[in-house]
Amino acid sequence: MQARPILSRREGLLTGLGAIAATGWPGAARAILPAVATLLVPGPEDGAFARFAGRLATSLGRGAATAISLRSNVLGGPDGVTAANRFATEGAPDGRTLLVLPGLAALARIIGDPRARFDAAGWLPVCAAQGSAVVVGRDAMPAAGAAPRFGLAGPDMPGAAALLGCDLLGFATSPVMGAVPLRLEAALGQGMVDATLLTGADLPARIATIGAKPWFTLEPAGLRDPLLPEVPSLFDLALGGAAELRAAAIAAAGCARLQAAVVLPALTSANLVAAWRSAAQRWLDEETRLGWAPGSGHCRGPMPPRCSRRSAPPPRSRWPIGSGCCAGSTGAPTDAQPPGVSAARQACSLR
Repeated sequence: MQARPILSRREGLLTGLGAIAATGWPGAARAILPAVATLLVPGPEDGAFARFAGRLATSLGRGAATAISLRSNVLGGPDGVTAANRFATEGAPDGRTLLVLPGLAALARIIGDPRARFDAAGWLPVCAAQGSAVVVGRDAMPAAGAAPRFGLAGPDMPGAAALLGCDLLGFATSPVMGAVPLRLEAALGQGMVDATLLTGADLPARIATIGAKPWFTLEPAGLRDPLLPEVPSLFDLALGGAAELRAAAIAAAGCARLQAAVVLPALTSANLVAAWRSAAQRWLDEETRLGWAPGSGHCRGPMPPRCSRRSAPPPRSRWPIGSGCCAGSTGAPTDAQPPGVSAARQACSLR
């Protein structure tokens, strides 16, 4: 008879912890979500975030262990700054108030937009959606020293992260501001600018339509966008500049890829956070089954690194149709000022 192998002390400890994680701590009470909760949503009333929140609220209601009504309160514009300010002042850590936080709101905080008065330190993520972001040019990416004209909507737009990336690659980039994203694609196709940042769905088809050449993505170092597997990440290329500027680029890139995160206030109890994350799993399942926004990644917490921190999102585990679920992601900025934040403010001021 073969002897039963003896577990090492470490293996035994891990086995026990795994069992506890699966069943809950002995005597720990399971949190019950509130019967009514409010989801603060960036406007407008008929905008993309309102539609996103409607699907999310329906799925969360079905995914909760108890009956729950999640009511949307649409505030301000699509950058999410107004909604984030309201959440910071009115959100209590009782699980009754959640926020849809766009990447634009996080970027506004990083670059020092005076409208962004919220302090997101400690905000707790429930789930998030990340998208693709790729810099494309009329021609192949030039060598260091080139002076491309880079089109972007403004210094508080996702293109600011790509502009900083071009600077780190040694380009003497000239920003051309003022056009909305779709017009930027037309401007590139018509030769009015030499490069720009594309985000959102159907990127391969859109790139082919305007005859552009991909330069780099804003994925974390070591990762490739599954829709553009041949395109390297900016952070896998040879970058110059100070460490603070590279840290700022990582932070701004995380904001550019973040479509929206759903967060709870700081100090919300761990069991309430876990209950909301469990309810969010139904949303993730339904959105993935429906093929929501091909090219985006869906994330369920925890998402520890904050956009103003020097860390990039953890590796993503992609699901079919270009969508995915990840164990971590970027979150919200904080008032803490690591080296990259002041550099981000200078870089995004576009000289």
